[in-house]
Amino acid sequence: MSQRTRPYRSVLYIPGSKERALEKAKTLPVDAIIFDLEDAVAPAEKENARATLANALETGDYGPRMRIVRINDLSTEWGLADAAAVKNMQADAVLLPKVNSAADVQALADIVGDMPIWAMMETARGMLKALEIAEHPSLQGFVMGTNDLAKELQSRFRPDRLPMQAGLGLCLLAAKAEGVIIVDGVYNAFKDDDGLQFECEQGRDMGMDGKTIIHPAQIAVTNVAFAPSEAEIDLSRRQIEAFEQAEKEGTGVAVVDGKIVENLHVVTAREILAKADAIAAIND
Repeated sequence: MSQRTRPYRSVLYIPGSKERALEKAKTLPVDAIIFDLEDAVAPAEKENARATLANALETGDYGPRMRIVRINDLSTEWGLADAAAVKNMQADAVLLPKVNSAADVQALADIVGDMPIWAMMETARGMLKALEIAEHPSLQGFVMGTNDLAKELQSRFRPDRLPMQAGLGLCLLAAKAEGVIIVDGVYNAFKDDDGLQFECEQGRDMGMDGKTIIHPAQIAVTNVAFAPSEAEIDLSRRQIEAFEQAEKEGTGVAVVDGKIVENLHVVTAREILAKADAIAAIND
């Protein structure tokens, strides 16, 4: 399964210190889990959280869910120990907060070796260095940290996220240029399904691969928003069929619903069907 077709619809933050939450996560229909050693863990619990999480990943079956561990910033008193510990955990990737440059990614790569690295994109400097960060050979994914970005920008909340658009756009461009996964920031009002729906659709339409979430109540809305719809699946099948028929007949022109279908549309259609198949396999 390629990076572009693997589902990342819902990416749930789970505290790395909470055994009950770690156990419950095994049953939740999310595509990826961020096991958090940073914001969700109190300073006094940091050391115990590493051991608790290592044991959960070693003994627990998280199925097809991607396992990402967010460590503390390497400049903190816990960061280096986190990085050394996660290298030996049964995780798929390590997530580094407050990435400002490729040098930050390299500093972590020097510790974790070949483990894929994801970057929290949550600072103004990080936005301006997005392409440099995405180009790092160890970098596999971006996670938008919109709460921290809003704090740094001193911006106000707006449903349309207008203050965020420059940063979101820069990271999207960098991610798509380098084939890096990019998942949107969290929606804080976890009981507001309408607001979550709007923000999911905005992120999806921009090109985000999925969305980070903070509560299981947000899973259903997020999974639906970032999955191919039945209409998209139907159109994709008809585009592929029409294009292949046109090639077979040598006409060179395929038309579906009054619109020309070119090879670029077929590439997108095949990706949509591959993602739909991957989601179906997860749900089986």
